[in-house]
Amino acid sequence: MAKAHVDQDACVGCEACAGVCPVSAISIEDGKSRVDTDTCVECGACVSTCPVGAISQED
Repeated sequence: MAKAHVDQDACVGCEACAGVCPVSAISIEDGKSRVDTDTCVECGACVSTCPVGAISQED
């Protein structure tokens, strides 16, 4: 697995990812999701939850 990454151009700011993150590593800033990579535990919950496919996991 790898840390979550948000494609800022694709993100619609729906906050679904922030709601499923078990460690609260995702916040909404300026209407877009931001991942705190130091907190992310690479679980992938946000990736499968994003309705527009704006989140991926990469090293």
